[in-house]
Amino acid sequence: MTERKQQLEALRDELIERFERYKAHKEQHGGPLDKDMEDQSIELQNDEVVEALQQEAEDELRQVMHALKRIDDDEGDLCEACGEAIDTRRLKAVPYTTVCRDCAELG
Repeated sequence: MTERKQQLEALRDELIERFERYKAHKEQHGGPLDKDMEDQSIELQNDEVVEALQQEAEDELRQVMHALKRIDDDEGDLCEACGEAIDTRRLKAVPYTTVCRDCAELG
């Protein structure tokens, strides 16, 4: 197994764990709001932050899963847009990328 694939699988596992923590937090704190208006405001802000973090983890997980599939299909180091090889430095910096730097700047 390639080092990049191992890195992506570790990232996938971390993202799944993070997503589950956010989900559990939402379930645990989804009850009635505090009676104090200031506390309600803080609770709502916290909920919004947790929801944004959960969405971010879900989006990143989707990208990681897509990159893993491309590796399994022997396309992992080729740009989806132009078909050229993705620079290894870019793959190390952003292991779940599926486009080369030039195509990323255009998109």
